[in-house]
Amino acid sequence: MLKKILLVLVASIGGYFAYKKTQQSRADKDLWAEAVDPVTPGR
Repeated sequence: MLKKILLVLVASIGGYFAYKKTQQSRADKDLWAEAVDPVTPGR
């Protein structure tokens, strides 16, 4: 029983870190896209 609880806990922590890594990657991608976005003159 304790092994199952530990397995679920470790899987949850791993999923959390994977989620945070995905969010950070998406934020970096959005920031980069904004930084290199071409600006049209006169706007």
